[in-house]
Amino acid sequence: MKIELAKNENVHFVGIGGIGMSGLALIMQGMGFKIQGSDISNNKNIERLKKNKIKILIGHRKKNITKATILVISSAIKKNNPEVQQAKNNNLPIYKRGDMLAHIASLTQNIVVAGSHGKTTTTSLISGIFSKAKLDPTIINGGVINSLQGSAKLGKSKWCVLESDESDGSFIKVPPTYSIVTNVDREHMDYYKSMDKLKNHFLEFINKVPSFGKSFICIDDKVNNELIRKIKSKNFYTYGINKNSNFRIKNIQLHKEFSKFDIEISLPAKQKIILKNLNIPLLGLHNIRNATAAAAVGFTIGISKKIIKHSLSQFEGVQRRFNKIFSYRGVNFFDDYAHHPTEIKELIRGVKKVYKDEEIYCVFQPHRISRLKDLRNEFSLCFNTAEGVILCPIYKAGEKIKLGFNYLNFAKEIAKKSRVKVYLVKDQYQLSKFVKQYIYGNKVVIGMGAGSISNWMKELPKLL
Repeated sequence: MKIELAKNENVHFVGIGGIGMSGLALIMQGMGFKIQGSDISNNKNIERLKKNKIKILIGHRKKNITKATILVISSAIKKNNPEVQQAKNNNLPIYKRGDMLAHIASLTQNIVVAGSHGKTTTTSLISGIFSKAKLDPTIINGGVINSLQGSAKLGKSKWCVLESDESDGSFIKVPPTYSIVTNVDREHMDYYKSMDKLKNHFLEFINKVPSFGKSFICIDDKVNNELIRKIKSKNFYTYGINKNSNFRIKNIQLHKEFSKFDIEISLPAKQKIILKNLNIPLLGLHNIRNATAAAAVGFTIGISKKIIKHSLSQFEGVQRRFNKIFSYRGVNFFDDYAHHPTEIKELIRGVKKVYKDEEIYCVFQPHRISRLKDLRNEFSLCFNTAEGVILCPIYKAGEKIKLGFNYLNFAKEIAKKSRVKVYLVKDQYQLSKFVKQYIYGNKVVIGMGAGSISNWMKELPKLL
């Protein structure tokens, strides 16, 4: 007799079009749950769900949840949402995405990737290594993996590789067998309010790894070093360029199409091993660190050096991670998800090291008023290795709070503190006019942000 998991449950996702929500919905459908969902508008994630025969309702209405037995809500959903209010009236269980993810992850052996930056790429690299090793993992990612053409996949093995979400603190509920902490930065302060609270969450996350697992912590990060000093049980390995790393990055070579490096492995009571000539089709030291974290996990669970090396070299990438969109008058245009000052700084630095003769122009769309308010000074300083910034209007992501300062003055601050030329545009049509007038010769243009800027960049060729 076959027992089906949650055969009588009908799970309704409020805000199902988000990358994380859509991925979890697909995984739960594959596990046997009846899935449906709603969102305010159509997008590529919703199209993927429709192809998988998941019922989608556009708009949030009380009647949408008539047959629902469980509600899953994204962090963007407000308390006054009609579906949430109706679910409360019906006494339905309501779970945040992070809580539901934790429940699903309790059924598998998990490699959980956490950190302020680099999570999506690291998760994708680990997924690639596990897939090449024929371990067939379940994958739940925060970005579209090119090799999957999606952000999630239900595997047949006991392994699950997943990207955690620290935006609402729920990542500490996900049970890790192995965990990775890429870095800890001042982010999501609307939830945490203080760096101390953020650090304590990460400390709790690291301490949750069981005795038969391991945590992998990037020792190059300042806050990670603070956390390491507070960890009572030394059940972790470190990675990075730091000479004290267990997985130490050496002999770095940076090129436009790929990065090359070695990893020197020094583990307690074991002979030193060197993984030589690792090759990734990614740019920048930050991505070398991400690849090292992935290699470290693979090596620790016993995947062969040959498979690790081959998988990294064959990595097909993640959408919105320095992807080339088009060329215009000999200038290459790229799209990237960088929306935090640290990410922007690392991206420009990585590009600068290989595009040595080109001027870098950043088309920057700030994401969330709260983030710009909290990190105003850091944003004004992070473009200092670029030549120009085309500043777009803020993508508010539903926030209704006031900015509290003049946007034109903010543009002037960037110009002064980063010592770059700054141009303000009000929409994609002004952007296209600017490109026609000023973008030619030895330049590289990078669209940056977590909002609609990606679509602006992709639609730009039609306007030129």
